[in-house]
Amino acid sequence: MALLADKTAIITGGAQGIGLAIAELFVKEGARVVLGDLNLDAAEVAVKELGGPAVARAVRCDITKSSDVDSLIQTALDAFGALDIMVNNAGITCDATMRTMTEEQFDQVIDVHLKGTWNGTRKAAAVMREQKCGAIVNISSLSGKVGMVGQTNYSAAKAGIAGLSKAAAKELAHHGVRVNAIQPGLIRSAMTEAMPQKAWDQKMAEIPMQRAGKVHEVASVALFLASDLSSYMTGTVLEVTGGRFM
Repeated sequence: MALLADKTAIITGGAQGIGLAIAELFVKEGARVVLGDLNLDAAEVAVKELGGPAVARAVRCDITKSSDVDSLIQTALDAFGALDIMVNNAGITCDATMRTMTEEQFDQVIDVHLKGTWNGTRKAAAVMREQKCGAIVNISSLSGKVGMVGQTNYSAAKAGIAGLSKAAAKELAHHGVRVNAIQPGLIRSAMTEAMPQKAWDQKMAEIPMQRAGKVHEVASVALFLASDLSSYMTGTVLEVTGGRFM
């Protein structure tokens, strides 16, 4: 039987990259998915690729706004009658050294990543605790473990997601709701491929497996954490990094 048969999942930032890879794998494993994304056009294209409205829906969602996240969750409940899995994946980067970073740049990244993940976690948990089951998967980053130059905002936010996930896991465990996080390292995507070659080469030199990861390699870990394969795991942070900074 498919690992997510008859399950309904919400994936924020699901229109492209890691989020879309997660959606594709979840649908393959029997789930119905709701993609929340600021880019509604891209999300609707993704829905068509996933198999149409029978298995997927698209919602424009700004995860920093509580009301948008409410609408996202209500769409899942109205369209598919359940919410079993929540993947808080949406995020942005706005890199600058601490000396040159503006307050606006700091606040924006913290707001999207940390407040957005908090919104998604608490709103999903409100539904899941009533049904006494559910899995929440939050996407952190290796930057939240080690800190990266030019990313005081991003590293702080991603470290915060790890702490948020552990705290939420403790609050929700007795309700049958599991909360885990993933810390991807260098994953090949449109965003990372726009990186200057010198920066790419430097990061590659830090990876024992000597290659960048692929989006489907993060998606498979999300599937593990969303499914009953990880039924006795909560509050964990799994690194998907090729051994970088182990």
